Amino acid sequence: MNFKQKIYFFSQTKTDGDQSMPEILGGKGANLAEMCKLGLPVPPGFTLATRLCNDFLKNKKLSLSLKKNIKKHVKKTEGVVGASFGGKNPLLLSVRSGAPVSMPGMMETVLNVGLTSKTIPHLVVRSGSERFAYDSYRRLIMMYADVVMEKALGLNKSNTEVRIKMERLLKEMKKKKKYKDDSSVSAKHWKELSFKYLALIKKDFGVEFPDDPYSQLFGAIEAVFSSWNGKRAQEYRAFENIPDAMGTAVSVQAMVFGNLGEGCGTGVAFTRNPSTGENKFYGEWLQNAQGEDVVAGIRTPHPILAESGLKNSLEKTMPAAFLELDRTRKQLEKHFDDMQDIEFTIQDHKLWMLQTRTGKRTGIAAVKIATDMVGERLISKKTALSRVRPNQIYESLLKNIEPDSLIGAKALGTGLPAGPGASCGAVVFSAEKAEELGRAGKSVILVREETSPEDIRGMHYSDGILTSRGGLTSHAALVARGWGKSCVVGCQTLHINKNMLSGSVGDTKIKEGDWITLSGSTGEIFKGRLPLFQNPLSRSGPLNELLSWADHTRKLKIRTNADTPEDCKKALGFGAEGIGLCRTEHMFFDEKRVRGFRKMILSDDKKSRVSHLANLLPFQTKDFYNILKVMESKPVTVRLLDPPLHEFITIQDKEVELLALDLKQTKSSVLARIEFLKESNPMLGHRGCRLGISYPEITEMQARALLGAGMKLKKEGFNPNIEIMIPLVSHINEFVNQKNVVDGVYKELLGARGVSLKYRVGTMIEVPRACLIAEEIAQHADFFSFGTNDLTQTTFGFSRDDTGSFFESYFESNILPGDPFEKIDKDGVGRLMSIAVSGGRKTKKTISIGICGEHGGEPDSIRFCSELGLNYVSCSPFRIPIARLAAAQVEL
Repeated sequence: MNFKQKIYFFSQTKTDGDQSMPEILGGKGANLAEMCKLGLPVPPGFTLATRLCNDFLKNKKLSLSLKKNIKKHVKKTEGVVGASFGGKNPLLLSVRSGAPVSMPGMMETVLNVGLTSKTIPHLVVRSGSERFAYDSYRRLIMMYADVVMEKALGLNKSNTEVRIKMERLLKEMKKKKKYKDDSSVSAKHWKELSFKYLALIKKDFGVEFPDDPYSQLFGAIEAVFSSWNGKRAQEYRAFENIPDAMGTAVSVQAMVFGNLGEGCGTGVAFTRNPSTGENKFYGEWLQNAQGEDVVAGIRTPHPILAESGLKNSLEKTMPAAFLELDRTRKQLEKHFDDMQDIEFTIQDHKLWMLQTRTGKRTGIAAVKIATDMVGERLISKKTALSRVRPNQIYESLLKNIEPDSLIGAKALGTGLPAGPGASCGAVVFSAEKAEELGRAGKSVILVREETSPEDIRGMHYSDGILTSRGGLTSHAALVARGWGKSCVVGCQTLHINKNMLSGSVGDTKIKEGDWITLSGSTGEIFKGRLPLFQNPLSRSGPLNELLSWADHTRKLKIRTNADTPEDCKKALGFGAEGIGLCRTEHMFFDEKRVRGFRKMILSDDKKSRVSHLANLLPFQTKDFYNILKVMESKPVTVRLLDPPLHEFITIQDKEVELLALDLKQTKSSVLARIEFLKESNPMLGHRGCRLGISYPEITEMQARALLGAGMKLKKEGFNPNIEIMIPLVSHINEFVNQKNVVDGVYKELLGARGVSLKYRVGTMIEVPRACLIAEEIAQHADFFSFGTNDLTQTTFGFSRDDTGSFFESYFESNILPGDPFEKIDKDGVGRLMSIAVSGGRKTKKTISIGICGEHGGEPDSIRFCSELGLNYVSCSPFRIPIARLAAAQVEL
């Protein structure tokens, strides 16, 4: 095989390429060649290699030598078909894109290339149908004017797109002549419409429509190459992480016609149901139509199978063609070992295959197809694990908006998709109202500028969360993902009025009680209540089977981030093998505890603080007891108090007065203490281990509650597995100080209760300096856990809640390849992690190292963690199935 050649021919008798060459021929070209080798009916043609795309984009034109080579391959195609391009027996060509990775609908296509004033009369004679000839011509004119003359060459001088104007002319003609659909339009009226199109081009573009076949062909090829850099193609590549340098191939193929008469048609089909994964032929077709009609929505397509109960199925209308198509789909699926998306045309009752590619599918379908194919002995378990994308697992666990209800629905606005799935409910603007209505069983959407830990209860009782500020790792996003709630953040067109009872999204006013629907998967906000559906495979059947294969394959352990017994039970149901992060601050926001905690914060002396903490001790002990009991002997990593104290005292004036009475202080002195606790940069201020050093009584109370709960459980016959994590350590003396406090509490409890207990004390690595001194920290620490949210913040110097104001321009300018709060930045944050792992293991070979930031549930980051040699990743409960599969895919 000569991989330097530029053009590859394909036909049923001679084919240059095969399915192994998508990088050269694109997915379409490689599979056309492979179908030819399988002996399937494929119209002949040739494919221009992907590297020619970059050559064209650089030089802005096709070279003379390439044009000569194209003409040579047109001649070869003529020889196979027995027709002449531009001659008396006219050969017409299609020009289609084909990237190495499927990008459906993102680039351009031109059909019927070669129709001119000279070839139309010959086509009429050849086909015996003037109607067919001018139907094909008007299609060419519209496609070519849109794709080549307007988009590629920029000739349109009008403010309205040429396709829109042409579609208006078509609609007006059909309405005036009372045609119900395109298939009933007469030859006369197609001819008249074609000349109107030509006149429109002359008027708006200032040039004539090209009437030379090779001018059309070269223009179409250049336009398809240009479409690689079209806006929608660039956006799709960015979304799917497809490299810009890949380029698209161009396949030029002899036309076969589905619009030649009643014995003709065209269709698109999947070898299995792409929505459910059911092993049943699935697709649509149109009689007397060309390919784009099926997907354009111009006419309502008909089903492939007769069992649908609808009229005009292919199976009933053309039984012989259906049987051949059914045999072909089975052959293709068996050959490619995967569900296929196929395009076909029927000309005079003969089937022609125009494309096959791996079919896009929902998460539900991906899981079912993979497990079914293992059962059918088509693929191995390892192949099945590689076929399902980790995020498709997540998709199969959540509610989504019914697709049919989105037809014609217009979004009020769009934010960042922070919590997948969908929800609908009544708008509320305060956490208190959300809790009130949620407790009463009402569905609510909490709408805020941003959320804080103070809102945690309202968030818990909300079905969805919408904010005007914040990014994908903001408080709202983190909590929502952890709880499996749909969430849209950073909706810049959302404005909330000062009275907190109304607001607006764009031009639409919303008030408390109005219903809205959120799509946390797309970031869209809709007015009203759109119907939702629950995927039926959730946590059962094929999904559990696939995940069991993943568990037998992976080496990384999967833990969860959970703060309540309910979260722990949920996580265990998803397959968690321990808790990697239990955040104690959320436990203090219960209404019975928060005032006591505030009194502790606002106390002036240690004696008062100790007294208030003693009142909180039973609550904290009960929390830890219940969590440890649910988790049995699985490891539970509890992070000591981390957030700045001011987060607990953002309170209303009435609450200040009540606190002043309880503390026997004046209101002004309480307000002064609150003001004193405020910080200019709280995320880098008095938080984490710094709190425990300033107020060791806080660490003592938490250690007493946790170790006391563990001793109680051990006495009851349980075997608790406790890990105490000291946050935000940047100096070895900070860690030693806090570890000594914990060990001192244990010795006191051991003397008082006589119950020995194994526990480990480790640190959360979340600042660069801790990574650099990991070798020293490991002398005293039993484990490390990377808090990659804060490690990313402190490495970049970015505030994760404020990146929305500038990240978009960073991405557009290619300053950053992606959001480092979503995927671990391997060059910076990752390098620090590597230094920490090497240092820790140099001191203590067996030290346990994990990750508990949001990156712990992101597939690429999981792969990186495995490569670093981490022992586990920890993520929110709903991301555990994703992590289980992603960790298995690392080992494939």
